[in-house]
Amino acid sequence: MAPGAWTAQFRKLSHAVCAGLSAGAGPAPEFFAGDPVAVARALLGAVMVRVLPDGVTLAARIVETEAYDCPRDPSCHVIARLPGAAAMMAGPPGRVYYHLAYDQPLLNVICRPQGVQASILVRAAEPLLGEERMRERRPVKRRVDLTNGPAKLVQALHLDPELRGQPINGPAFFLVPGEPVPDEQVTTTARVGLRQGAELPWRFLITGNAWVSPGKPSVGGGGAQRERRRAEGER
Repeated sequence: MAPGAWTAQFRKLSHAVCAGLSAGAGPAPEFFAGDPVAVARALLGAVMVRVLPDGVTLAARIVETEAYDCPRDPSCHVIARLPGAAAMMAGPPGRVYYHLAYDQPLLNVICRPQGVQASILVRAAEPLLGEERMRERRPVKRRVDLTNGPAKLVQALHLDPELRGQPINGPAFFLVPGEPVPDEQVTTTARVGLRQGAELPWRFLITGNAWVSPGKPSVGGGGAQRERRRAEGER
């Protein structure tokens, strides 16, 4: 994206963040009660807003997501092995859920009606506000490494454990609708780091965005564990 175009887009998104702060709410939890595949696509371009205890605001635009829908998703076999994960994923929609991968929390939002295990994973985001505070948690050399992965963005945005189970429209963490992303600017691929359900095209990303994670789509079989470690475990 050309510098002038990026600046114009940044201004639009910053206005959206400010409007969301004054309104005090983003999408209601009920928004997440639907198909997680549709929700994952719809969240591209939305802005995550984190208000820290000292009043400082951090914000980042979602540029990559994945969907997990256990009633029809073979990858969900791992849920049974994670203590508390099955009950959490079957909780009320629109709540924050941290999935642990190699002991690192990844930001999920629970989907579908209560009792059905489903969620979306936010894989990458583009910083908008509060970058100095993000760097306190992630003192990276390259700006792009602040939030270009699911574990990275959790760390940079100060998404601490106390947010677990909280509704996505709470005062400390909420979403603001951003500039809509047209279909021609969206790439759909298989998800990253999976052995089962590897062929499902449930990963959505903004084409050409520099903050998209470096993970490669799963195609099943060998290499899945290596890709997961690289995409989700790097700091």
